Amino acid sequence: MKDDEYYMRLAIAEAEKAATLAEVPIGAVIVHNGQVIAAAHNLRETTQNAVTHAELSAIQIACEKVGSWRLEDTTLYVTLEPCPMCAGAILQSRIPRVVYGARDPKGGCVHTFYQLLNDSRFNHECIVTEGVLGEDCGQLLTNFFRSLRKKRKAAKKEAQRLESNS
Repeated sequence: MKDDEYYMRLAIAEAEKAATLAEVPIGAVIVHNGQVIAAAHNLRETTQNAVTHAELSAIQIACEKVGSWRLEDTTLYVTLEPCPMCAGAILQSRIPRVVYGARDPKGGCVHTFYQLLNDSRFNHECIVTEGVLGEDCGQLLTNFFRSLRKKRKAAKKEAQRLESNS
């Protein structure tokens, strides 16, 4: 558990990088033999590309690093429960273990809506550990969306003020 918390803190640092870019703060790291081989964060807004989720970017980096699409003997740490797209990529890349922080009530497909990583009908299953630093991971998201709503409300108020002055 101590190692899991250490690596999750690295994923949280990636999530914080995303937040500074006005991206939803989700971060991911992939560890192989005790070494971080990939670290990434959400970049959907920056790239305007729907597939630049933290997990997918980390998987791509890790595949390049190991020279294979098979990421056997690795662990993926991610701050939020993976979505269906990311869960599919995790299965396809044969990552044997996934550790995540907070559940995703709007799109999680590891425990919330589906259990894709533990469905025996697929040719690969993962060992999943959930809730590692879950409160910290969840608070990052709560703070981000609270701030976003506050900015949108202020912008709307300013637009209304400018409209009434014209």
